[in-house]
Amino acid sequence: MNTDSWNNTIIAIATPPGIGAIGVLRISGDKAIDIINSIFTSKNLLQQPSHTLHVGSLKNNDEIIDEVVVSLFKAPRSYTGEDVIEISCHGSFFIQQKIIDICIEKGARLAKAGEFTQRAFLNGKLDLTQAEAVADLIASNTEAARKTALQNMRGGFSNALKELREQLLKFSALIELELDFSQEDVEFADRTQLYNLITEANVVTNNLLQSFKLGNVIRNGVQVAIIGKPNAGKSTLLNTLLNENRAIVSEIAGTTRDTVEEIINIEGILFRLIDTAGIRTGENEIETIGIEKSLEKMRNADIVIYLFDVAHETKEQVFAEQNQLLSANKKFILVGNKLDLLDADNAIKKFEQLDALFISAKEHTHVNILKKELVDKVVTGNIETENIIITNVRHYEALQKISDSLTDIKNGLDDKIPGDLIALDIRHCLHYLGEITGQITNEDQLDYIFSKFCIGK
Repeated sequence: MNTDSWNNTIIAIATPPGIGAIGVLRISGDKAIDIINSIFTSKNLLQQPSHTLHVGSLKNNDEIIDEVVVSLFKAPRSYTGEDVIEISCHGSFFIQQKIIDICIEKGARLAKAGEFTQRAFLNGKLDLTQAEAVADLIASNTEAARKTALQNMRGGFSNALKELREQLLKFSALIELELDFSQEDVEFADRTQLYNLITEANVVTNNLLQSFKLGNVIRNGVQVAIIGKPNAGKSTLLNTLLNENRAIVSEIAGTTRDTVEEIINIEGILFRLIDTAGIRTGENEIETIGIEKSLEKMRNADIVIYLFDVAHETKEQVFAEQNQLLSANKKFILVGNKLDLLDADNAIKKFEQLDALFISAKEHTHVNILKKELVDKVVTGNIETENIIITNVRHYEALQKISDSLTDIKNGLDDKIPGDLIALDIRHCLHYLGEITGQITNEDQLDYIFSKFCIGK
């Protein structure tokens, strides 16, 4: 994005498209107050204090556009760090577009995706990790995702990196100073303190890297394929987990010909449940295609629920399926269904030596235990979203480079390499830290990151 464009005043609709009672428009830039003041007839906004609300009419020439509430935020005490006005008007898209057209005629331009938050970053109101957390918060669709994004938006991740960066900068400066006195053979940087810092930083970095596995689950959810032989009760189980009749249930084997996918929220984790066609030799071309889709879903799933009929299948048959899942290196849960036809004690005895959970999908027996087992497969213990959890691939890749740089520094200290080489390794580490927080950026990177935001944010 051309840096000259940051001198422009921008405007955009900040509320979602569609019909609603209220629509909000946001305008930011050095002409924002002048532009709105020229069409807001009730008060002189130039004379009003920041962080105030004003009720009145927007009027263009002699035409009243709408009755609105104007929220006034003066620089630098605003989201973007610039003069910002938010207009709460009636929710008609026609009215909102008319206001935008008038503002553009008076010198504003339409904002690009994420440009308000990008200006907040460039004006030092947010660092890059906090800006990205804004987008995550808007996109959050579970409690865990909301808490994780909010924690990072408030600077939890940034603060963890800030202290490390300041400590490394101090040591880097001292080592650079040593180079100026190389003929004096003096050490200003305490190597023992530096070694301890690197050791501690390695622990912090590795913990953050480990958190990405959970963060990815919180952000993107978990794919769960429900597989098994025809008539094992897969569709009934899907309906029971969803608490609605989503899939067709029939006593006729092979009723499900295609995959059915639905999403369920269990303890803050989104599980994408996939009901598949029963696995057997297809009796016709359509059934064969459905079975092949089932096998593909199984291969791509994060977790497989292998459902078997405790009344009609044998231990040997289930053992064979378990071995296939083990050889495929899949996370799986063996679930014996239809306890309404065979009681739990007899089922356990029949399938002894199998680590299986026994349920009745039809009667909802032990289904809550299955839900807990699903969560346990992806989460170790409770989800502590107050902790720092990495959900962003860009952050994860940079943290890997930071970890490698810290290892290089540690190895250099062990090998007692010269100070100029240690300083070089520290600079590498500082570079990757700066890439995460935005102290080191390039225009293309920023455009890519903020292009994923919605217009008006």
